[in-house]
Amino acid sequence: MLSALRRISMPWMLVMAAAAGIALGFAAPEVGRQLTPVSDVFLRLIRAIIAPLLFSVLVRAVAGAGEARNLGRIGVRAIIVFEVLTTIALLLGWLAGVWWRPGEGVALPLEAVVPAAAPVAFVTVLTNAFPTSIFDAMARGDVLQIVVFSLLFGFAALKVGEKARPLLSFVEALAEISFRFTRIVMLLAPAAIFAAMASAIGGGGLNALSGLARFAGVAWAGQAFFLIVVLGGALALARVPLSRFAAHAREPFLVAFATTSSAAALPQTLANLERLGVPRSILGVVAPLSLSLNLCGSTLHLALATLFVAQAAGVDLTLQQQLLILLTLKITSKGVAGIPRGNFVVLAALFPTFGLPLEGLALLLGIDALIDPVRTSVNVLGHCASPALVARWEGAQLEGSIPRAPV
Repeated sequence: MLSALRRISMPWMLVMAAAAGIALGFAAPEVGRQLTPVSDVFLRLIRAIIAPLLFSVLVRAVAGAGEARNLGRIGVRAIIVFEVLTTIALLLGWLAGVWWRPGEGVALPLEAVVPAAAPVAFVTVLTNAFPTSIFDAMARGDVLQIVVFSLLFGFAALKVGEKARPLLSFVEALAEISFRFTRIVMLLAPAAIFAAMASAIGGGGLNALSGLARFAGVAWAGQAFFLIVVLGGALALARVPLSRFAAHAREPFLVAFATTSSAAALPQTLANLERLGVPRSILGVVAPLSLSLNLCGSTLHLALATLFVAQAAGVDLTLQQQLLILLTLKITSKGVAGIPRGNFVVLAALFPTFGLPLEGLALLLGIDALIDPVRTSVNVLGHCASPALVARWEGAQLEGSIPRAPV
């Protein structure tokens, strides 16, 4: 029995747990509503690792960006491409949530709904983003203060240079330990999802199920729109031959879809882009950075998931809160590629800061097996597109590309 369970992949275990939770919620609503503490334990463990994880990942990302700048024009252009693509993905996910409102009608447990906070002046919010003590900020889980301190700390470490190498090695080790801790906690995900689904269905019935189905549909549609219109449009504007690019990107795309792993698709990405004609000097700089700084599919999902939970909890976000959420997501999404279900760790850090219930996170995790393949595939296609875009910006002639007119 145990050997058979070990052969089941985690995505399938999550699907099975969600299905079992839904069945229990319909069959025995009272029992389902009593299982909330099981998912609460899982969410508390996720919150426990947020502070060291965010600190180490953001400091490492700043160090990586600094090294990219040191590589000169190619590194700077790569970062510009990353920022443009991920910003568009973030705004697209947010607009999709505003337009389709997939969270409406989803009944979260009453105890999960956080009372609306009183409006706070923008100057006060800005001032409070700067911590008086990083340890106090970590203890309270104040994600904005942790982010600000981590960014400033990372920039300071870059300025120190070689003397900061031992500290950066410690940060790298802290990130790896945090990743391993997260992997261990994720072993509890099937039980947490079973409990969360049973509690949600027991309390909300079909409304919860239809809301999750709407979220999955909007997520797929948003990723498809980004892939076809945004990435396709960027490649066309750069005069990258779309048919040749599609032929070379097909294999990495299929590997990512099947494995839900960007890293698993990296060897095919590097080999196929080199065959497309991307110079090794560009590929060697852009491709590794893209793995942590250019997560288009994940960024789109973060924005949409945040709005879904806010709508499900009946939380009306002010314009000021929406802008702060977008800015926070833009920063915290960097460098989470190596974290199992890294999107959910980012959301677990964000939600308490803006009065959003973590219980909605467990619901999203229950259907993530349906969304993760598409999200990861879009991430990988972004990894394929960015070196090609930088190569064309540098004037490289890709296989079958239209020669650029001399300036």
